[in-house]
Amino acid sequence: MTEQSANIGVVGLAVMGSNLARNLASREGNTVAVFNRSRSKTDELVADHPEAGFVPAFSYEEFAATLAKPRTAIIMVKAGGPTDAVIDSLVEVFEAGDIIVDGGNALFTDTIRREKAVRETGINFVGAGISGGEEGALLGPSIMPGGSDESWVTLGPILKSIAAVAEGEPCVTHVGHDGAGHFVKMVHNGIEYADMQLIAEAYDLIRRGTGKTPAEIADVFAEWNTGELESYLIEITAEVLRQIDAETGKPLVDVILDQAGAKGTGAWTVQTALSLGVPVSGIAEATFARSLSSHPEQRAVSRDLPGAEEELTVDDVDAFIEDVRLALYASKIVAYSQGFDEIRAGAAEYDWTIDLGAVSKIWRAGCIIRAQFLNRIADAYDAEPGLPVLLTAPYFVEALGRAQGAWRRIVSTAAGAGIPAPAFSSSLSYYDGLRAERLPAALVQGQRDFFGAHTYKRIDKEGTFHTLWSGDRTEIEAEDTH
Repeated sequence: MTEQSANIGVVGLAVMGSNLARNLASREGNTVAVFNRSRSKTDELVADHPEAGFVPAFSYEEFAATLAKPRTAIIMVKAGGPTDAVIDSLVEVFEAGDIIVDGGNALFTDTIRREKAVRETGINFVGAGISGGEEGALLGPSIMPGGSDESWVTLGPILKSIAAVAEGEPCVTHVGHDGAGHFVKMVHNGIEYADMQLIAEAYDLIRRGTGKTPAEIADVFAEWNTGELESYLIEITAEVLRQIDAETGKPLVDVILDQAGAKGTGAWTVQTALSLGVPVSGIAEATFARSLSSHPEQRAVSRDLPGAEEELTVDDVDAFIEDVRLALYASKIVAYSQGFDEIRAGAAEYDWTIDLGAVSKIWRAGCIIRAQFLNRIADAYDAEPGLPVLLTAPYFVEALGRAQGAWRRIVSTAAGAGIPAPAFSSSLSYYDGLRAERLPAALVQGQRDFFGAHTYKRIDKEGTFHTLWSGDRTEIEAEDTH
């Protein structure tokens, strides 16, 4: 072991950690120290990849000794207790000015707590969202680091060296302080939930409406991927639909159990949006759709519930598929718009300065929701950094105008045929709610005032009011209890 020979270290050498370590080692100027609680994983990684020139360590003390100052270590372990345990161990062997990076999917409030605690030791703590899965970790992920300005000076060049590249720009930016990086990664994953659910609904409608096989629908998605829907998720959807199960000879999608799993980031996105008062209905419905799918006992006893009288029939297949495409594009725009709304609200609540245009640019490559139209989002925020609603940018106004008829026909068709399309439907309802001149919330406020004296405001004069519902029903001025 050569002391202080590595400029970056990785703790936790499961698949993501190993791939990230290999990515770091493959970039000019990086020498990577590696450490895992189980020595066998360290030995295996070093033996399998001699070209990487890894510097192995077998204790936290050895690991710290291998790193040049300021020491920089990326933690790639399971979120929660294991992450806290590694942080505590590193704090014992690191010094003021060193940097600890949590590259896992941590809840951003945990990151805020950890950053505050670690900062008291003089050590920098950085929560960094890393997207792209195993392949991204190895070949180039999209990276969303938070942390201090001081840590970014050292960490920035290292992360830029391994990040995916889009149009000549590395897909990494200093998102903001303390928990900002993990917050943005959380919302990224929430948008991912919505995007995946929308694609699944599009597939379901095409299959039920046209009778096309999964392989034939794969061709539809492949064609969509050459236009404005071009994205990683559309691309892999075609690949999944073409896959044949070796054991049965059936399309793989037909032998996969229809119960979707989740790791929590979608729920965190929705829970956080609720606390911030930000509607993310598309993301919420996508999250709930997974929950519904995962209750087979409820679905089994509900199959005989009355439903639509007629099945979906399609006269013009090509026109129907084009309607689905446009509905998918419009709903996808809504999902991203809602996600960026949440990021803006989170920045205001936690005093972060987050460049929404920069966030859209680092999602253009390396991450799961990478898509062609992220350039359009970046353009929108470049033109108007304070854009209050992404949907109102000229490009999206035109796109949504084009999609109007198709979007409404698809939602109506799905409802009439008894086909669940919660993400399509909720996205359209959100859009119509956003553009409505007046909402029935006025009645809700009247009800709240009736049963709870929650007060209301009027459209014709300033102030806060309450009606004496249990008395003579006169109106009085009152203290705002909203």
